[in-house]
Amino acid sequence: MNKKNFIPSINFHLWAHCNMKCKFCFAQFQDVKSSILPKGHLAEEDAIKIVKAIAEDGFEKITFVGGEPLLCPWLPKLIKEAKSLGLTTMIVTNGSLLTEDFLRSNRNYLDWITISIDSLEEDVNQNIGRGIAGKKPISSKKYQSIIERIHFYRYGLKINTVVNSYNQSEDMNDFIQIEHPKRWKVFQALPVKGQNDACIEELSIHQAAFESFIVQHDKSNQYTNLVSESNDEMQGSYVLIDPAGRFFDNVSGEYRYSQKILEIGIEDAIKQVRTDYRKFKARQGEYDWKMK
Repeated sequence: MNKKNFIPSINFHLWAHCNMKCKFCFAQFQDVKSSILPKGHLAEEDAIKIVKAIAEDGFEKITFVGGEPLLCPWLPKLIKEAKSLGLTTMIVTNGSLLTEDFLRSNRNYLDWITISIDSLEEDVNQNIGRGIAGKKPISSKKYQSIIERIHFYRYGLKINTVVNSYNQSEDMNDFIQIEHPKRWKVFQALPVKGQNDACIEELSIHQAAFESFIVQHDKSNQYTNLVSESNDEMQGSYVLIDPAGRFFDNVSGEYRYSQKILEIGIEDAIKQVRTDYRKFKARQGEYDWKMK
């Protein structure tokens, strides 16, 4: 692959299913589950082949995403394979399935754990569907306990927060300063046609409201690296693989897919989607992820 303007990190949405029902979720992959891949994921051996192809083509970091990746029984095998091939490894999880055994057994292979925390208020999380089966939210004390164990095992901690109509006025400064993530990614709720059409209007906020949230939390930057991403900054600035093993992009406001990587190869497949290295750099997508 031509390494000029090459985005070196990749998000592998390996598992379409999730045990939460966040209304703003833009990775529901209903088209995959209803037609291309009824089970919502690749077979274990095919997922491993995808990981190998990613490493062979020069990517440096892989993030395993869902749905909820911890629902995948062979996730530890994928993490170990990726690490053995020289990739920096990360997962993005809602935290509900993160066990002591997982943390202990993967500490030599998994570099970063990203926890999705949109609010510390249980009623807010219920309103946005950030709860088990969309109903039972994680308490602030539970989030603190999860993060304590992540720090104990010396994983790099990243927190993702999606700013929406329900949490746009919430003050998370104290929590962020205490928990001290290495990176705090703050997103504007993103509409994606075919993924979150039913609820996104209820949750969408204007750019000004999003920027107000960022300004309110700027003082957290003395404790952690707050990185904000508006809707425009997100579109086209990621390299993404769906649960069927296809590249996809969201440049036009809905997902556009490549042919399957395992059928035509990673280099030909990635040419079928649009990515923007300049936007990747502008949103601080390239950072020293090896220094977890």
